[in-house]
Amino acid sequence: MHIAGINKNTLLDYPGKVAATVFTGGCNLRCLFCQNSSLVEGLIPEIRETDALSFLEKRKNVLSGVCISGGEPTLQPDLPEFLKEIRSLGYMVKIDTNGTRPDQLRILAKSGLVDYIALDIKTGREKYRELCNVEIDVDKVDETVNMLRDGAFPDYEFRTTVVAEYFDREIAADVGKWLAGGKRYYLQNFVDTNTSFVGRGVLHGQTREEIEVYAEILRKTIPEVALRGID
Repeated sequence: MHIAGINKNTLLDYPGKVAATVFTGGCNLRCLFCQNSSLVEGLIPEIRETDALSFLEKRKNVLSGVCISGGEPTLQPDLPEFLKEIRSLGYMVKIDTNGTRPDQLRILAKSGLVDYIALDIKTGREKYRELCNVEIDVDKVDETVNMLRDGAFPDYEFRTTVVAEYFDREIAADVGKWLAGGKRYYLQNFVDTNTSFVGRGVLHGQTREEIEVYAEILRKTIPEVALRGID
């Protein structure tokens, strides 16, 4: 496992759990809004797997869940083995994924090692390649969407970071059709910083009022839609 960081205590990353978040290095996308560019490109010094597990061992009476985020965790070939170690400590497991590797997610589903999946929906399907800044097969993301709706994992969510240049009312309606029948969907606002791939001032967030409009559009086809981390 290429472990690039650990958030030792979070109430946000795993719904309903006091959790730690383990960040894996490397990603197959280069999303323009990504604020973990150094982590995505593998530029952060690696944390030893034994050290990560030792920390989780010490905190197992305080924490109840572990979120594996990134980067893209499904790029890690030894992810299932790492999850087995986490499971042996009694933790619930959540995976954050961009959904481009459904075959790896099927392996995880069959393993029974994952309790919750958070699938990042970047934008409407027509703009996916532009925003992700690489050639990707959006049909793979669609496979993952269907896998989640079909109950491959015990629980899941869809989520989107709302970037003004890549999310509007028309896109919200299209995404609502795409994800129709999904369980829940969270919208979070893009925050402009110097750590994104494009730097400050190129992309923009939106007002709470506009994002509330998107939420109302999405509620026509998805029963639970909420804003997350927006004051």
